[in-house]
Amino acid sequence: MTTKPTVLFVCVHNAGRSQMAAGWLRHLAGDKVEVRSAGSEPADQINPAAVEAMKEAGIDITGQIPAKLTWDAAQESDVIITMGCGDACPIFPGKRYEDWKLDDPAGKGVDSVRPIRDEIKSRIEVLLADLIPRQAD
Repeated sequence: MTTKPTVLFVCVHNAGRSQMAAGWLRHLAGDKVEVRSAGSEPADQINPAAVEAMKEAGIDITGQIPAKLTWDAAQESDVIITMGCGDACPIFPGKRYEDWKLDDPAGKGVDSVRPIRDEIKSRIEVLLADLIPRQAD
């Protein structure tokens, strides 16, 4: 990765986990990382409980729209993080893949989504530290 890294988050509906992960990475990385998210079977809207949980953390994902996973989006990404999309996720040689085992927030209330949100934040912090090593101040 000679330019800024591109990270693609993929889950089935692109309405919960992948949207929260994209929100966290955008929030924590600023413009240092290009962030994408997509789903193998995108929903009509973002999960309202995910929106509320992220809002509590000071991150607004209401403007995000679930998107269909495309071959091009995957091919153009440096890091592909899957979250339960199974065989629908394309595999490209030379790409860095991570599969994050996370509970699906679909159909859950905000109380059940908060721990998922917090787990995603922890994983994003580790990912970001690896992608963008801190420079000495």
